[in-house]
Amino acid sequence: MSETEPDVPDVLELQVGDVANGGFCVARHEGRVVFVRHALPGERVRAQVTERAKNYLRADAVEIIEASPDRVEPPCPFAGPGRCGGCDWQHASLPAQRKMKAAVVEEQLRRLAGITRTVVVEEVPYPVDGDVVPPPGLGWRTRVQFAVSGGTVGLRKHRSHDIEPIDECLIAHPGVELMGIEHKRWPGASGVEGVVSASTGDRLVVLRGRDRRKIRVPRLDVPVRLVRGKPEPGATLPYVRESVSGRLFQVSGSGFWQVHPGAAQLLADAVLDALEPKPGDIALDLYCGVGLFAGVLADRIGPDGLVVGVESDGQAVRDARFNLRDLPNVSIERGSVEDIVAELEFGRADASSRTQNKRGGGHQGGARVRRADVVVLDPPRTGAGRDVVEHVTRLADRKVAYVSCDPATLARDLAYFSERGWTLDTLRAFDAFPMTRHVELLATLVRG
Repeated sequence: MSETEPDVPDVLELQVGDVANGGFCVARHEGRVVFVRHALPGERVRAQVTERAKNYLRADAVEIIEASPDRVEPPCPFAGPGRCGGCDWQHASLPAQRKMKAAVVEEQLRRLAGITRTVVVEEVPYPVDGDVVPPPGLGWRTRVQFAVSGGTVGLRKHRSHDIEPIDECLIAHPGVELMGIEHKRWPGASGVEGVVSASTGDRLVVLRGRDRRKIRVPRLDVPVRLVRGKPEPGATLPYVRESVSGRLFQVSGSGFWQVHPGAAQLLADAVLDALEPKPGDIALDLYCGVGLFAGVLADRIGPDGLVVGVESDGQAVRDARFNLRDLPNVSIERGSVEDIVAELEFGRADASSRTQNKRGGGHQGGARVRRADVVVLDPPRTGAGRDVVEHVTRLADRKVAYVSCDPATLARDLAYFSERGWTLDTLRAFDAFPMTRHVELLATLVRG
């Protein structure tokens, strides 16, 4: 118990209030905010204090005195107070999870961007592949990062480096579980990532450890491609292939790809619907990764248009250039988005004009500079930030599609767009991460 707060008991009886960003609900004890996990709005609980700060407490609901009608029995035996931290809402029905996620998005928009908007979180359809369809909300995670301690596999506990040993992860895709990672010992490893492509069946295991030579790899239950330890810069890595809109995308090693089997196709279609690209358009794809949005945009704008993708990760750039090698109307620029967009210009004359920036690759002399007709950006959880937003509003002409997995940083950046005269047109939310607090968002912006 904290020496500065001897009057705060270890166990509190709390009336639980609204959901908060981060997988908590908010309660109060003698005026102090308490962030409570494993509870639902409206419940009365006994909660074990897990963290004490100057202005707030954190706690786990260990006994439910008055239960919400939305409460269900968690399907996973490793979920619960002090156990695996991978899921936030296994104790809530799926409709209740989506309502809570919508409430968080609405609150963040209102508080950080001054935007009042009713949000509906849409279900992400699970692609049907034969008879393999997991129960609703389970079996969707195609990329699972397991932690290893002393050769034993598990998942991290919430806000902890401690590991919860497991023998099965219920939100893992069946293709990941088919490898049998949790049933093996991994001496010398600190982490094991299981990767499967739901569309092609490709499988990959990525190992992490201080000394790659000391990692002992067990015989897995099915054949896999293997990445052992940290690869050398520029090394060719094993990969999985993902299929979207009839195009194969190579994703090497532990590269980024949507983890829900239905999310990449859904988001690709949603971005096209939002931006309404036209033949001959210039499109800008920021944080383009392995080229998902650049690829579908290039098909839509045709040979007279131009798509410029920007990505900082070297392996992702190599994958993107390989994936889109048959599209002469696509150019992939390597560098930080902040640096590239600060210098980027477009030539009007034709697609062969390409782009101009201080790193090389000029447009034809005398070509009239124009804006990008449409822009899509899919930044990391930290968001784009003020500088990137400022440059995007300088470059963009018609529409911007902003893909985000964090309501707070999205709302912050929407406020920056508003300062530059851009208005939120439409907002869609997708339940791409069932059982967790996370939600995928697509905001469409237009000039005010």
